[in-house]
Amino acid sequence: MTQYAIATDLNRCVGCLACSAACKSANEVPIGNFWNKTLRIGPNPTKGGSGQFPDVELYFLTVQCQHCVNPACVEVCPTGASHKLEDGTVQIDKSKCIGCQFCAMACPYGVRYLNEEERVVEKCTLCEQKIAQDELPPCVAQCSARARFFGDIEKGVGTFEAPWVVPVTGGDVSYEKQSKTRITLEECVQPFSESDVHHLPNAGNDPSFVYILRDRTWQGGGE
Repeated sequence: MTQYAIATDLNRCVGCLACSAACKSANEVPIGNFWNKTLRIGPNPTKGGSGQFPDVELYFLTVQCQHCVNPACVEVCPTGASHKLEDGTVQIDKSKCIGCQFCAMACPYGVRYLNEEERVVEKCTLCEQKIAQDELPPCVAQCSARARFFGDIEKGVGTFEAPWVVPVTGGDVSYEKQSKTRITLEECVQPFSESDVHHLPNAGNDPSFVYILRDRTWQGGGE
């Protein structure tokens, strides 16, 4: 079984919003709406710290559809518009969507919205049109800090992929080189333990996206 997902190394994320911008551009997301949001968590006091600089910590958390293993949005959809594909992604058939927004109310993460013009619900699709052609989602491909990786959670987080970084392409900065050559998360990021791996809160839906955070206090809920 396949379960496509995104893993994000939050220690590498700089909050540049490149993922959000790439998503809006690739999917023509209307102004005022987002399929991919970047939240600032903090600054908060460090454990035992004074709460004053430099005893504070901060990180950025990217939130979008988690393409859950057991999506609540699919369960409550009265028409079958929200459905799960064999690759594990959760999609919306706009021809079946009646705009009732039951799915938006059922989503624990608030990542669905009603397209007022089309009167259908929209959200992150993991850029199915891209991954079906063995391309990376634009939010992964355009990550400037190389913090985001895409892959099949069933094969392990270490196998997730992103475009090669310039230092390991022999200095070749061409788009062709970066877009056609991949590096795995295991090859790219600093070591992490099981306790550094987190998910957004699980309301019985089993979110598939993975967040890695070292030496800071996870405040995204879940585990």
